[in-house]
Amino acid sequence: MTRRLIRKETRGDLPLLACLAVLVLVLTALSAWAPAFAGRQEDRALRQRVDAAQAQAPLISLSTTPEVFGTQPPAVDMATLLGAGRTLTDRFGGSAARHLDSVGGGSYDYNQASLISPQPPGPANAGTKLTVSYLPSARAHLQYVSGHAPADHTPLGTAPQIGLSQATAQALGVRAGSRLTLEFAKTPGVQNAPPHAGLLVSGVYRTTAATDGFWSGRETLDQPSRYPAERSAGTVLAVRGLVGLDAAGLLAGAEVGGPRVTWQLRADLSGAALDQARALTGPLSQYSADLSAALCQGVDPITGDIGCQVGGQTTGPVLLTDYLTPLLAAFTAQDRQARSLATFAVDSLAAVALATVAVAVRLLLRRRQPHLWLQRARGASTARLVLLRCAVAWPVVLIAALLGWAAGQALAPTGTSGSPQPVPAALAAAVVALTVPLMTWLAVREPRRPGRLRRSRRKTVVGRRVVLELTVLLVAAAGVVALRSQGPDGILGAVPVLVALAVVLVLLRIYPFVLRLVLRQIRSGRGAVGFIGAARAAHDAPATGLALFVLVLTLGTAVFGGLVHRTIDDGLTTGAAWTTGADASATVAGTEASAGTTAAGATPAGIRTALQHLRTLDLAGQADGAAITQVAVITVDPRQLAAVAPKSPLADALLSGLATPPGTRAGASTPLPSFLSPDLRARERTGGFTTTAVTPGQPPVNLTLKPVGTLTTTELRDPLLGPVTAQIAAGTPLLITTADAEHLLPQQPSGSTVLLLKGDGPATTKPTALRSAAAEALGPLARIRVRSETLNTLRADGLTRGLGTIYTVTSLLAALSGLLALALELTLTSHERSRTASFLRTLGLGGKEAGALHFLQLLPLAVASAVGGTLLGLLEPRLMAGTLDLRQFTGGPAQPALRTDYSLTLALVAGVTALVLAAATTETALARRRRLGAVLRLT
Repeated sequence: MTRRLIRKETRGDLPLLACLAVLVLVLTALSAWAPAFAGRQEDRALRQRVDAAQAQAPLISLSTTPEVFGTQPPAVDMATLLGAGRTLTDRFGGSAARHLDSVGGGSYDYNQASLISPQPPGPANAGTKLTVSYLPSARAHLQYVSGHAPADHTPLGTAPQIGLSQATAQALGVRAGSRLTLEFAKTPGVQNAPPHAGLLVSGVYRTTAATDGFWSGRETLDQPSRYPAERSAGTVLAVRGLVGLDAAGLLAGAEVGGPRVTWQLRADLSGAALDQARALTGPLSQYSADLSAALCQGVDPITGDIGCQVGGQTTGPVLLTDYLTPLLAAFTAQDRQARSLATFAVDSLAAVALATVAVAVRLLLRRRQPHLWLQRARGASTARLVLLRCAVAWPVVLIAALLGWAAGQALAPTGTSGSPQPVPAALAAAVVALTVPLMTWLAVREPRRPGRLRRSRRKTVVGRRVVLELTVLLVAAAGVVALRSQGPDGILGAVPVLVALAVVLVLLRIYPFVLRLVLRQIRSGRGAVGFIGAARAAHDAPATGLALFVLVLTLGTAVFGGLVHRTIDDGLTTGAAWTTGADASATVAGTEASAGTTAAGATPAGIRTALQHLRTLDLAGQADGAAITQVAVITVDPRQLAAVAPKSPLADALLSGLATPPGTRAGASTPLPSFLSPDLRARERTGGFTTTAVTPGQPPVNLTLKPVGTLTTTELRDPLLGPVTAQIAAGTPLLITTADAEHLLPQQPSGSTVLLLKGDGPATTKPTALRSAAAEALGPLARIRVRSETLNTLRADGLTRGLGTIYTVTSLLAALSGLLALALELTLTSHERSRTASFLRTLGLGGKEAGALHFLQLLPLAVASAVGGTLLGLLEPRLMAGTLDLRQFTGGPAQPALRTDYSLTLALVAGVTALVLAAATTETALARRRRLGAVLRLT
């Protein structure tokens, strides 16, 4: 082979070599760009989850207890201790320390102390417990209505200062300037009697609303709570107050044991967040042991625990609380599911591209077939012809692969957890490069000499085809079973391609049979165009297998992608509605009557509300007296729910079963109508339930709960129950009763109050209006969620957006590649159709009839591909129903129902039909331009 010969062969094959180059360039560019893009979306999704979690509570914290009795008199330098805690991250191993920041400078909390004086007003309590805390981050969310904030540097000779909320000060009967006497727990081995200390109320504050979730878990700073006393009748009043920085030192001087000191650490995941989080989790698992080895030596002589030194202060062991690792584990599971869904699209794109390569090489060899036969007749060996084709195609493939890799790297985002993957790029280029010699060898190899037993060879060929088809069907079925049982992985991700191949094999078996039936129907009709077109299509059916596979897989991938995208989009709407319950929802801890004004309608005009109270009660069955503990009891007003959601099935059921005349107050002797969850109904199939309501200062009340219905699955998944059931642990029995009995049930600080809000017009559905109404009704501590904002947050999730982008890109590229393959296949088979049309034209066939003939020859392929592709796109999700776990992307109460994007399906089918029409029109136009000599040469 000479360079001149190679250049000559290259110039003749330039258009098809350009097609191969484009395919290789796209595949290698995707191998460089897609992993980096997916990594960026994963980083974004993880940062969103970490930021949302850290807005509610710290993910990582360190805590210890200072030993105040190591000196005489007892003392602790809290300012030095808190300052030294900020340097503990320096002992974090490796470069991961850069991603941890200390937040707020630290805080401390004492164990609950008993309030000796003054005695709270009102009903007698079994006791009053006060928690003393230093929390500097709370100052930005407080406004003092009297007095001032506790001083960090208390004047000499004065008592430590404490600030209380308005509700707490009212419950204790104190005001600014009042003095509190507390009894703290004694320190074993040091004290024989509990120490007493006095505190001065420096001021009374009220809380302000916080949009960052600051008040989540800190409600006791605003509202007091009550819980049953352990060893006596009655309840204990529990309150909490804030002190200044040096209160710990002053209390230590009063021989009060040291508080629990906490340093909050914030994970700063910028850039490659996923890699940084994984780099953090390893050292985090050893961080506590490393701190103990560095700071702790010997045993404390007083407590007998390990003694540590932090900032020169003797402390107990330093403990680590890590919520980042579980969050990362949950995110990894979600990310794995997203990658599995993306694998289906990527594998289908690779299969379509490979089939397009095969069609292009076939056309390349078909154009060179006379030349190859001539070279073969002149004595060229099979190896020489194969090497000549490789010498022409391989440089083009190599250059295209290098250009595609460079372009992909240039377009790929940098600084992400994903990186370009050279192995898939090299594999794609190698497959394309090896397809050329393989198909060349099949085209130019020495044919076997025909034997005598032709019939036996025909049977052998038929048998081989049957065995091959059965093998493909069995492998596809086994792949689907494995995929449903164990989930997707790198290999099982190719199962959709096998299913597509199985569908094509079935179509190839049915395709000629259907055409023969059509032939029987039109054989007796007038005109020969229809019969000849159907006959040619039936004759060419076996040769259209590759084109049919490309079209079916392309349409199936696009329909499947549209189904996933539509299902997720509709599921996001359902998830946002489930999270908020209505246009907005507000949740506060406890069932206190702070929201009672809302029930009376104290909300801005144009906003309807519905109030729900959640309690946990112990019930007893009336039939057998069996105790059923920890039952979630929800009280609602059915009329309010019906006003908020008129079309709700839950509201309709409750309105028919629980509604009472307006103004009716249920009595203790009146059975309360109730709806039960199926698991609670299963425990007591025949009768109702009883419970005892104990309200402080009042005699116990025995209540009877009368079941009037069982909640269906649809009713349990009604969005009206979304916000309140989010407060209930999974598997907890549920009971819904009327709000008319609210005055009979005890108040529970551990319960929840949920307010649903529904705007009547555009002005009242704005987030600002809804938030203002919710804050006015439930106070500044309410956690408010607006449906429109929640929906935007769900749609902006990195995993969801990344998955949608990957399916959009792969479906588009697969469609373009499939259309290219169809165009090449039509070009490859156009010679036979043109020859048939030319022969008929010599017999007097007109131009319109010739165009109809071209169209009829191509129409069965378009119909078969449209039916097969649509069937594949709709069948695959149902076959992989157990694998397609889309709930984690939507946030709804259950797996979202599969939604087919029919508009996309119709557009794809119309596109294939339009391409077939364009091909028929083009071939007809070219046939009309041929002169008589060209027509005779084709015949």
